[in-house]
Amino acid sequence: MKLNNIKDKLNINHKNKHRVIAVGYAVAVAFAFILSLTNNNDVNASISPNERFDYLMLENAISTGMADTSSVYPQSSVENIKSLFEMVNYKEKEKTVENEIVVSKGDTFINILTNLGLEYNAANNIYLELKKVYDPRNLRVGQKLQITTIMDTREDKLISLESIVIPGKAGERFILSKDENSKYTAQAEKDELLQEVNSASGSIEGTLSKSMNRQGVPNKIVANFINIFAYSIDFRRDVRKGDKFEIIYENHLTPDGQLVKTGNILYASLTLRKDKLSLYRFKDKNGNIDYYNEKGLAMKKTLHRKPLAFQNARISSPFGRRRHPIFKDIRVHWGVDYAAPQGTAIYAGGDGVVQVAKYNGAYGNYVKIRHNSEYSTAYGHMKGFAKGIRPGVRVKQGQIIGYVGSTGRSTGPHLHYEVVKNGTRVNPLTIKASAGENLNGTNLANFKKQVAAIKESHKNMFAQAKKAKLASK
Repeated sequence: MKLNNIKDKLNINHKNKHRVIAVGYAVAVAFAFILSLTNNNDVNASISPNERFDYLMLENAISTGMADTSSVYPQSSVENIKSLFEMVNYKEKEKTVENEIVVSKGDTFINILTNLGLEYNAANNIYLELKKVYDPRNLRVGQKLQITTIMDTREDKLISLESIVIPGKAGERFILSKDENSKYTAQAEKDELLQEVNSASGSIEGTLSKSMNRQGVPNKIVANFINIFAYSIDFRRDVRKGDKFEIIYENHLTPDGQLVKTGNILYASLTLRKDKLSLYRFKDKNGNIDYYNEKGLAMKKTLHRKPLAFQNARISSPFGRRRHPIFKDIRVHWGVDYAAPQGTAIYAGGDGVVQVAKYNGAYGNYVKIRHNSEYSTAYGHMKGFAKGIRPGVRVKQGQIIGYVGSTGRSTGPHLHYEVVKNGTRVNPLTIKASAGENLNGTNLANFKKQVAAIKESHKNMFAQAKKAKLASK
């Protein structure tokens, strides 16, 4: 009897010993597993749903093995293990996801949100909030939206939409985010632009535009450069291979160096064979801006010689007597015809008031502008008028008034351009239009100081550019 009691006690102790070892092993495995999870940033990548531990299973295993060992492993240990598993399960369940969504054809802002799993009403509320700073209807195909969400990784469902960032123009963005009360607020952000002064120079090979582009000059700056000289230079006839250009101009950049917009041309120069013409931008004390030569004489003329965006347009029919292309007889041609692509922009030849803007028989779509008591200009065969062009409207020199077409009595797209002096039509190519207002007094003194400063920077900038070009070879 005593011997049996001793054996039973030994068996019990032996079982408890094994249970203690098993429980200790289970706890060690649990902590090792939890540690591995907490050290892993991507829970879903380290464990599949079928491999997840359930702390209830562990509790059952431990409680079964601890039936007679509560003094060794008190209930508080199980509760601690529960807490640890709850923390791990929480981390497993919720995950922050950064989405980059590219707007596709047919997408709307609301269906982008509902496709993420947001209810329609919630998506509409976000739409209304965002609309305070940005109209989501302006989304365009290819635009990229940065959307941050919190996802339920177990069920692959949206828990919460945290923020949306929509890029606008360069350096601008629209942000919708949650505040401390979990309410959505929208705001617009814009980078402070940096001003950069650039220079370029080179020989003309082919067209001036391509030659300047090869030196890194943006197209808009090239167009402005051409417009500055267009009052006295015919780029089709006067500019030849081997002629040279120089330019100093501004760019406006975002802090990360992205070009947002081009700025002003500070200095522009053309050397045509042996003749060099240099122009400087200057703002006088009344706020008027123009380009002047070194002596302060205005470059801008009253009337433009070739009022077209396409400065390489050829003369298809000159002023004077000619054989009419339709009637085949000799008649006087009262203007100059410039052949140009259909739809090319036509500019006002000078500041003035629109007198006529209508369809005018053989002239087709026709505009006439009175510039002063002496001069008027007329434009015929236009495809159509620019927005807002009508009688009585004041226009600025270089403003678009219409587009090249072939309306009226015409054999192809071109601009018929007339200059009228004191009621008589004269040759636009030979008329000596009066120059703009020259600088004098305080304005001239300030201009000369500015020219001196530009000349000094011009010397340094072009010297550095030449050195860099040589170093790259």
